[in-house]
Amino acid sequence: MTVVERLRAAGCVFAEDEARLITTEARTPDELDTMVQRRIDGEPLEVILGWAEFHGLRITVEPGVFVPRQRSELLVRHAVTLAGPEAVVLDLCCGTGALGAAIAAELGDIRLYAADIEPAAVRCARINVAQARGEVFEGDLYTPLPSTLRGRVDILVVNAPYVPTDAIAMMPPEARDHEPRVALDGGHDGVDVHRRVAAEAPQWLAPGGHLLIETGESQAVSTAEAMAHNGLIPEVVTDEALYATIVVGARV
Repeated sequence: MTVVERLRAAGCVFAEDEARLITTEARTPDELDTMVQRRIDGEPLEVILGWAEFHGLRITVEPGVFVPRQRSELLVRHAVTLAGPEAVVLDLCCGTGALGAAIAAELGDIRLYAADIEPAAVRCARINVAQARGEVFEGDLYTPLPSTLRGRVDILVVNAPYVPTDAIAMMPPEARDHEPRVALDGGHDGVDVHRRVAAEAPQWLAPGGHLLIETGESQAVSTAEAMAHNGLIPEVVTDEALYATIVVGARV
C-alpha cells in the first residue's frame, strides 16, 4: 500500500496532504514507515512532524504539548488591532508560545513575555519566541512572573483550557490521548481557569489594557461574567469561519 492508502485506511480525512508532509520530512524509508505508523496509531500529525503551521509561522511542537489550533488566529488578529507601539504582551498558559510568536511577527516592536505550567511547553515556547527575544517563565498562571510586570501589561492573551471535565472523553483521541490533560480540562463548566485568570488580571494590566481569552461558544457568557466580576468591560467576539469565540475584557 502507498502512504496515502495506509493513511486513508486509518481514517485520516486529509490523507493526501498528510502523506505529502510526512514524506517530505522523512529522511529514510525506515523513518517514513515509522512516522506513518505513528500517525495510524493516532499521534497528532504536528507532533510527528515536530512543527505546526500557525499564522504563517512554523511552530516547534514536541510530544506531550498542546498543539496550536487555527481557530486561535482570531485571538491573534484582535490582539494585533489593540496593541500600540512597543506594547507589553503577556501570553499566559502559552503552550508552545504560538500566540505570542504570531503577535510579535505581526508587530515586531513588542516586549513579549510568556508563561506555562508544563515544562515541555516551556521548552517549546522558548524556541518559538526566541526571534522576538521573548522571556518565558515556568509556573502556575501569574506565579512565576516578575513583579515588575504588575500594572504594565497592555495585551494579555490567554488560551487556557475550556473543555468541561466530563466532555474530555468525547474529544478526538489525538487530543485526548496525546495532549496534557492540564491543557484541556477547564473544570466542571470549562471556565475554572478563566475565573482564576480574570481574578488577577486587573493587577497586571496597564490602564487601558486588554485581556483576551479564547473560549467555547457555550462558555462565552461565563467567561465574560468572570471578567465583569473583576472590573473589566467584556465583549464577546466570534468568527464562524474559524469556529472561534473569544472574550475581550478592557481595563478602564
